[in-house]
Amino acid sequence: MMQDVWTQLGPTIAAIMFTWTMYQNYFPHELRGHIRRYTDKLVSYFYPYMHIIFYELETEGWFERSKAYVAIERYLSKNSSTQAKRLKANAVKDGQSLVLTMDDHEEITDEYKGEKVWWISSQKPANRQTISLYKEDEKRYFKLKFHKKNRDLITNTYLKYVLDEGKAISVKERQRKLYTNNKGDGGGYRYRGGRMWSGVVFEHPSTFDTLAMDPNKKQEIIDDLETFSKSKDYYAKIGKAWKRGYLLYGPPGTGKSSMIAAMANFLKYDVYDLELTSVKDNTELRKLLIDTTGKSIIVIEDIDCSLDLTGQRETNKKKKEEEDKGKNEEDAVKEKIKKGGEVKEKQSEVTLSGLLNFIDGLWSAIGGERLIVFTTNYVEKLDPALIRRGRMDKHIVLSYCCFESFRVLAHNYLDVVESHVHFPEIRRLLEETNMTPADIAENLMPKSSKENADTCLERLIKALETAKEEAKLKAEEEERAKAAEKEKEEKDREEKKEVTATEEAKNADGVNEKDNGVKENGDASKD
Repeated sequence: MMQDVWTQLGPTIAAIMFTWTMYQNYFPHELRGHIRRYTDKLVSYFYPYMHIIFYELETEGWFERSKAYVAIERYLSKNSSTQAKRLKANAVKDGQSLVLTMDDHEEITDEYKGEKVWWISSQKPANRQTISLYKEDEKRYFKLKFHKKNRDLITNTYLKYVLDEGKAISVKERQRKLYTNNKGDGGGYRYRGGRMWSGVVFEHPSTFDTLAMDPNKKQEIIDDLETFSKSKDYYAKIGKAWKRGYLLYGPPGTGKSSMIAAMANFLKYDVYDLELTSVKDNTELRKLLIDTTGKSIIVIEDIDCSLDLTGQRETNKKKKEEEDKGKNEEDAVKEKIKKGGEVKEKQSEVTLSGLLNFIDGLWSAIGGERLIVFTTNYVEKLDPALIRRGRMDKHIVLSYCCFESFRVLAHNYLDVVESHVHFPEIRRLLEETNMTPADIAENLMPKSSKENADTCLERLIKALETAKEEAKLKAEEEERAKAAEKEKEEKDREEKKEVTATEEAKNADGVNEKDNGVKENGDASKD
């Protein structure tokens, strides 16, 4: 019986293969589309599943990898290692770890709210009749298969969940970078392959645990950062861009740069170090903002030294003086060119208005989840419009080292956890003199293998006593200078009084002589 079945089935299979070959080779392509469309429609009446395709490459933007595809790949990696039989390994964090994903033509299952879905990794074969601009011309894609009854659940909720989870995994596993802006040349280098920013791996070890500052103040900053990172919906609710400004100010050596690194490590953010003097104008400043990513900190260090942004708006008189000065400088440049000299490079044209729009204008909402940090040693020099609340939302004073900050440094540098015999003396000296955390740390750092905690703390005590004595001498010198200046002012005031009295006496003598002359003339006329 089986032999009869195979005898009858053989010609049937041969006929089907012949028909399919004739269809592929001779049937017009115009009609194939219509047949495929109606065939798919017929099958859909009986097939209970739906498919969604996610291609790896985008057709726009020079065939960049689709963000959705990358997020799905990261999301599926947690199931791939346990379900798929064939895996692909991709290196992340500069080869420090691997991400395992399913290879082509593999299938894994996932479950969401009690409903089962299937993910299939596949690829379309390359079209050898066309030239691809991408090194791998096969079209890889993920296919999501699910039951028709779950259409709303999958399209409205599940896909958003997958993309959000995948992005979170990508952020957690990515290698964070420290960027600096490239110097503009007038607009000629912004093409594919060029970059507005250049980046290196961010490896700064500073954390809030190693930061020398008051513990209560430190915890306040940590709480503020944590609240900001979880407030996306809240910022949307109140109608504000998801960003926050921090102004760090204080004397040099008080840990402003270390604070920025600690903030970046706490939030797992990239850092963009913006050098304003390298920015050509306000337009380029906006382009730099557009080219940054979310989950980042934009830093402008020593903003009072970056550009002339420290004063109020200039008066018309001052502008006129500068215009005249500019004409004179232009004449000088022309004269220098005639003599074969070199012309100095044109300075940045970034204005205070452009920087204000960069901080909280319409363009500042692009990207989201971003901190903007300014640092300065002289906050009084900055224009109030630049640092008002809403632009620089939180002002953080980083001042001289207190005893609590010193204890953090002693633990970091010398592993002194609880207390030490020298601590009372150091506490007293810190209350009587000013020394920055950087100077304290330098004295606490062992200079040889023979030095221990006692040696380093004794050296710190000597340094504090020296600083106290120098501060005392400086104060006495300033006092003497003030006294000398006051004495000089008194002397000038006395001399001025004497001159005034002498002039008044001369004027009085002149008036008397005039009156006497008039009187003598009157007597003579009577005679």
